Amino acid sequence: MKPTSLAILASSAIFLMTWAMPALADVDYHIDINQPAHHLAQVSVSFPQTDSQVLTVNLPVWRTGRYQVLPIADGVRLFNATDSKGKSLPWKRTASGEWQITLTQPTSVKVTYQLHANELGDRLRHIDSSHAFLDASGVFMYSPAFRQQPITVNMQVPKGWKSYSGMDRDGKSHSFKAANYDVLVDSPIETGISQHFSFDADNRQYEVVFWGEGNYDTTQIIADLGKISAQASAIWNGYPFKRYVYMVHATSGARGATEHLNSTVIQLPRFNFREREDYLRFISTASHEFIHTWNVKSYRPQGLVPYDYQSENMTDLLWVAEGSTSYFQNQLLLRAGVMTAKEFFDDLSLRIVLNQHNPGRETQSVAEASLGQWSSTWGDYAVNHSVNIYSEGYLASLALDFSVLTDSKLAHSYRDVHKELYENFKIPMGYTVADVQNILTALTGKDYQSWWQKFVNQPVSLEFNDLLAQAGLVTTYGDKPKIQVDTGMGLSGLYADLVLATVAKNSPAWKAGLTAGDELVAVNGLKVTADGFAKRFNDFSPGDTVKVTVFSNDQLKDVNLVLAEQPKDKLAITAVDNVTAEQKAFFKAWLGIDWPFDTEGKWINADGE
Repeated sequence: MKPTSLAILASSAIFLMTWAMPALADVDYHIDINQPAHHLAQVSVSFPQTDSQVLTVNLPVWRTGRYQVLPIADGVRLFNATDSKGKSLPWKRTASGEWQITLTQPTSVKVTYQLHANELGDRLRHIDSSHAFLDASGVFMYSPAFRQQPITVNMQVPKGWKSYSGMDRDGKSHSFKAANYDVLVDSPIETGISQHFSFDADNRQYEVVFWGEGNYDTTQIIADLGKISAQASAIWNGYPFKRYVYMVHATSGARGATEHLNSTVIQLPRFNFREREDYLRFISTASHEFIHTWNVKSYRPQGLVPYDYQSENMTDLLWVAEGSTSYFQNQLLLRAGVMTAKEFFDDLSLRIVLNQHNPGRETQSVAEASLGQWSSTWGDYAVNHSVNIYSEGYLASLALDFSVLTDSKLAHSYRDVHKELYENFKIPMGYTVADVQNILTALTGKDYQSWWQKFVNQPVSLEFNDLLAQAGLVTTYGDKPKIQVDTGMGLSGLYADLVLATVAKNSPAWKAGLTAGDELVAVNGLKVTADGFAKRFNDFSPGDTVKVTVFSNDQLKDVNLVLAEQPKDKLAITAVDNVTAEQKAFFKAWLGIDWPFDTEGKWINADGE
């Protein structure tokens, strides 16, 4: 049938709209790891044809999982842009992570640059003669105009290297593809000389890649990761992935971990795997990052949706994203039988002690700490006036869990809050404070605005024995607790001299006028050394007054320190006397395991045997 004039006009309009929009073609990335010994590579990005007069190209100023602006673009040199005929295009740098390329006619654009990659500790990018770890936020530039376009990544790597990623392969050993840049930026690549293992758990495929020599036991790690990976149903209904990749780095000192869309990277110094305490630290971290696959990567606060890679993403709910993940990590280990109940409560005891010795808990709320994470630093002021979204968020989550259990008469727990967030607020949605409060009300029938004001918007203040008593538990320093002196001074550990890194608020050192940066010289007229610092003060008793000599702003001065006391023994969590059936029921609803004490209050299976 012959088209009408109106139909012809409509077709023309559609054609013009199509011409004005970015072409629906792949963005192609290529990285040539050509000088690995010098941490160098050459990167090229080919963008589809555009008729814009200016093509903006960006490298993120922060990476997902670390909520701080970083000097990422400092690793870029020899930036160049060419058109479809290979002719150089004029460009200018307009921000720390932004380049603007001027175009005079529709054309595809190829961007090339040299990349320096030696930021292993930041888990951002690292290239050496044995491997490359590539987090796209520190490696691959993008254009906002093509952020949602499909992506291919091709790598040229040294002979003998093998490549792994949470992304799907694109037909070749060192090629991957992603739906868009957001998938690429959350799917790091590990390529190099490594050990690779795979296993299945709950109908999902898992891979484990080990880079670096170390004292790790691959058999134990794979077995325990399998146990953890099967525990997701304790919190959520369903999985956001079909395949998941654990990347383990045994390093010369770098440590830390970062969650990604369907993978994680975990780093520890190479000989920090074998001892039980070290191993629990590693496997707890693995659990933490695995949980993030739901909490953060599948649902996250509204302020983080969508990611703005060129600016801070503000939210007062980072404590839920990070602190609640910390709260759940050991619960999965406990349910999986990877961690004993005693080990679980030893960890909780330590968290309580650290909280009670943190002056900042009286000053900053978890909501404020969430908003301040982007500018947070470690130091004397931070220690005395701040809290950590991980540790304080853990305790806020504990308080909220106990409140939900109590208000719902054990019908629901904080796990159900996260189950609802996963069910109803998957990305591209983002949840708000009101959304969380509405879920709490739906689960318990109670309004949680006043609770939120008390425990989230104000500094968290918990009576731990009152709280734990609901689960039949009590904190104790033993029947005959011992005490030792407390000065309130902390050393940096970086110097042979005795420079004070922290002085705890309202401590003896604080009251005496000492401050961070002062250099300790003598106690009662006798020289002290860094290795003898703690032992020297153990020569005295709480209540004693000692003369401390320091250099303060290069001036020698004496101050009198009245020593305080602190417990010498470790805090422990144990069973209350005459535990009731109601307390045992609360314990079971909280952690999902049976009561772990015998009739005499001693741990059952304390050593995991």
